[in-house]
Amino acid sequence: MTRTRKPVGRIAFVGAGPGDPGLLTRRAHDALVDADQVVYDRGVPESLLDAVRAQAREDAQFTPAEGAPGDVAKVLISAARSGLNAVHLVAGDPFGHDSVVKEVQAVARTAAHFEVVPGVGQAEGVATYAGVPLPGVRTAADVEDVSTLDFDALAAAVGRGSLALAVDAGDLAAIRDGLLAAGVEGTTGVGVTGDGTGETQYTTTSTVDSFVAAALGFTGRVVLTVGEGVGQRDKLSWWENRPLYGWKVLVPRTKEQAGVMSARLRAYGAIPCEVPTIAVEPPRTPAQMERAVKGLVDGRYAWVIFTSVNAVRAVWEKFAEHGLDARHFGGVKIACIGEATADAVRAFGIQPELIPSGEQSSEGLLAEFSPHDEILDPVGRVLLPRADIATETLAAGLTERGWEVDDVTAYRTVRAAPPPAEIRDAIKSGGFDAVLFTSSSTVRNLVGIAGKPHARTVVAVIGPKTAETATEFGLRVDVQPPHASVPDLVEALAAYAVELREKLAAMPAKQRRGSKVQGPTALRFR
Repeated sequence: MTRTRKPVGRIAFVGAGPGDPGLLTRRAHDALVDADQVVYDRGVPESLLDAVRAQAREDAQFTPAEGAPGDVAKVLISAARSGLNAVHLVAGDPFGHDSVVKEVQAVARTAAHFEVVPGVGQAEGVATYAGVPLPGVRTAADVEDVSTLDFDALAAAVGRGSLALAVDAGDLAAIRDGLLAAGVEGTTGVGVTGDGTGETQYTTTSTVDSFVAAALGFTGRVVLTVGEGVGQRDKLSWWENRPLYGWKVLVPRTKEQAGVMSARLRAYGAIPCEVPTIAVEPPRTPAQMERAVKGLVDGRYAWVIFTSVNAVRAVWEKFAEHGLDARHFGGVKIACIGEATADAVRAFGIQPELIPSGEQSSEGLLAEFSPHDEILDPVGRVLLPRADIATETLAAGLTERGWEVDDVTAYRTVRAAPPPAEIRDAIKSGGFDAVLFTSSSTVRNLVGIAGKPHARTVVAVIGPKTAETATEFGLRVDVQPPHASVPDLVEALAAYAVELREKLAAMPAKQRRGSKVQGPTALRFR
């Protein structure tokens, strides 16, 4: 009789880095995606855990590490013996923690398969994000127990180069006393950084004599940098000096649509808050779309014009229902109103024939759309699958150019449910530094479900139609890009923030207090 061999799981000790999910290594990412059980240290930021959970298996278990190193090792070993892949996720680098080293030693004494995945050390990683180089002979350490520090060695490191320590904020006074007692000059430059590599990272610079008072209010883990590198922070600080750093930006779009915009905002340092203002639903009667799909297959149309990503999705869903694919678009030309819509078409393996090179709007598309020619265009009909509330500009313009237009309702847009009370209050009280509107409907629906943004909130709109609607609702439009696209909209907001910061920097302190924006840009100069 042949016995079925029980599968053996693996154990991985994974370094999470200093906190920014983007600093996870590829190998760390692979280990986490493949994990059945993730045991995480309490020092791992919640934002990083959220990013990991979003990529992990649906049935993966996440539990905090509890007890002594031996207790954590037993949990990992038990999971591996049950055929599960287990990960201990730790802040910084695994071997930067004595407790994790003991866990690895315990696992190594068994037959379990294990690996240790390095991570960027908290001290060095945060120092780089704070703009503090560690030249010369450097010492960087993630300190768990301040009583184990050799202050004479640290003082020597400061004398020869630079020092970076990741420590608990409650230990700062002990470290100050230890450095001074070891002979470090009280005037030596010091930086203290809280929420290192996070959305609200903040660095204060002072001296050995005064850094405890300067860091008053810091809690949890902080990174202390000491030495000549601190003096270069004014020129090298980049994370906290991004154009939109610390700006809370309202993104009134559906979650599926907001991804690209939010990613770009984060790259500039903003903290996006996605608030769906519309929900997309199928048309009340599917007959129109059924006839349109049949017409596409039968060669009824010369062109299909897509005006939104939702329209692309609606047509492809109908194709899927009937077992059709991109091959059934053979002979039909495709036009898209903008790059985002064109990307959605390309995702299905088709390259659009026409995208406006100028203004990405109905008017921009009409300006480049050729009139119907009976000789060159034996088929003179255009399919226009759109929302139920679309304007008539495009259909009327095509008709004027001699085309027959089937203007079909591909989907309905309905007003989304109101956001939570705290978000509604923040919108009306100025809790958001900026709001980005990508269509007239987002303006109407946001005001309808949550109220009008406060007067000090910067209003950015994607194009002239959206600007008109915002003005109709009594909003002051501050930002409008030269081209109507999401990347250009975010770029324009970032440029506005830089311009605003330069103006604020040139103002006397008293005038800054009365300036329009009371958010991060203004506060930085008070």
